[in-house]
Amino acid sequence: MATTASDAPVDFITPHITDSRHLEIPWPNSHLAKEIPLPQFAPIHIGGVTLDLSPTKHVVFMLMAAVVVALLLIVAGNASQKQHAAKGRSSGFAGAIEAMALYLRNEVVLPNVGHHGEGFVPFALTLFFFILVCNLFGMLPWGATATGNISVTATLAIITAIVVEVAGVRANGLGYLNTIFYWNKDLPFVMRVLMFIVMSPVEMVGKLSKPFALTIRLFANMTAGHIVLLAIMGLIFSFKSWFITPVPVLMATAISMLELFVAFLQAFIFTLLASVFIGQIREAHH
Repeated sequence: MATTASDAPVDFITPHITDSRHLEIPWPNSHLAKEIPLPQFAPIHIGGVTLDLSPTKHVVFMLMAAVVVALLLIVAGNASQKQHAAKGRSSGFAGAIEAMALYLRNEVVLPNVGHHGEGFVPFALTLFFFILVCNLFGMLPWGATATGNISVTATLAIITAIVVEVAGVRANGLGYLNTIFYWNKDLPFVMRVLMFIVMSPVEMVGKLSKPFALTIRLFANMTAGHIVLLAIMGLIFSFKSWFITPVPVLMATAISMLELFVAFLQAFIFTLLASVFIGQIREAHH
């Protein structure tokens, strides 16, 4: 919390990490920013449900992230193709993107999703680059971290869960039911029934816990860094002294470097866990 001249508390942390109906852009005034209100649309009524499709700050930054990822990969892909045709290898920016994509494909996705897992590579790469760009947008001075919104991380986790379950159905057929209902054919019939009653709810909880873990892990890590950073900078206003400025600034710089690492790490972990979950359910019949 910071204080104004009238000693009234001002919350400058919550508005930075929460969604809003406006964008901030650089502006030469006392706050160095100007609020641009986003358009508001009339709600849509479907039966008893009311849907508000008006854009918010996080929606805008997600759309920007999607555009950036699309342009990034298309441009890098075209450049890499031309470079391979000309000199047999990629270099520069295209080479860096190709190296990241190949590492994720060969070391993260394929070893974890199992045999014939090429079809899951585009999904995993899309997850990684989209989450990474969303994370990095939050480090811009007037940016916003869409992945610090639990609705966004929950949606990503639900999409991943759907891909996981569909992969399980396609790989196992009717055997997919064994991932929901525990039925051990190696046990005597009485024990088989007892274990079915006891373990089936556990199997279902395990299914639900995976998207929950993906949701909370990404949300908490991307939110915590901003809270710590803003709280450290708030020490200047809390002590009402510019003499302590160097200490919070140095600490904030260190936290920012850590946040940059965390932005890559959390995108990597989300992609890794998604690949592991897909591989687990595809091999469930074994």
